[in-house]
Amino acid sequence: MSKLLFEEETFKVIGACINVHKKLGNGFSESAYRKAVEIEFLNTNIPYEQEKKLPIYYDGELLDEFFIADFVCFDSVLLDIKSVPNIDAQMQQQVFNYLKSSPLEVGMLINFGEKSLKWKRFVHTISIEK
Repeated sequence: MSKLLFEEETFKVIGACINVHKKLGNGFSESAYRKAVEIEFLNTNIPYEQEKKLPIYYDGELLDEFFIADFVCFDSVLLDIKSVPNIDAQMQQQVFNYLKSSPLEVGMLINFGEKSLKWKRFVHTISIEK
């Protein structure tokens, strides 16, 4: 059985998000969940950067553009927080695009807007030349 890239780290992030969803349930704004997730990360000693600016590369060239990740945990896992009825293809593509254009390899889309917490894990391992 093969091990997932950053398996332990993503497991901890999902666990923290599950705790937030258990306590708050669904129906709050994305900003409320981001604040609650930050508190949970602090309480569980998950290292993170919030609203981290990440550079965008094209063909090995650094563009004068960036995107802002809700969180980057463990310096390796991008986290995009949503609070919507359903995760759609555009949201998934956005996370994958972030990974394609940045040095990060693992991304997670977490949705607090449904009755139970939903998440999707994305991996993009083609290295970016800096």
